[in-house]
Amino acid sequence: MPKPLIQSTGRRKRAIARVRIRPGTGKITVNRRDIGEYFPSETQRMIITEPLRLTNTADVYDVEATLCGGGYSGQAGALRHGIARALAELDGDLRGDLKRAGFLTRDAREKESKKYGLKKARKAPQYSKR
Repeated sequence: MPKPLIQSTGRRKRAIARVRIRPGTGKITVNRRDIGEYFPSETQRMIITEPLRLTNTADVYDVEATLCGGGYSGQAGALRHGIARALAELDGDLRGDLKRAGFLTRDAREKESKKYGLKKARKAPQYSKR
């Protein structure tokens, strides 16, 4: 296994993506599986490859990622964030384009915690007058 060129971390909701980029042919591997096998949805694959397409480096680097936590949507967002951070660290000239597209900003929205006396974060039990 060749040494990674750059390593970075991306986060979204509860998902964490550890991303390694090395020179190659554009192959993306997620948890030792092909991206098409791990993310069957075309939309999620499109979200993940956006930073590579924006910077025209889709077939220049191989991406290897380890994902944990969250659901598929959060994992796709975390992977996009991690790839964008790695590309920005790799080449400082790409940082401006990635920042303008919003790929370097961590989406800080998290699930609101449940409150006691309520069924969920804000949903109250049904009120009965009689």
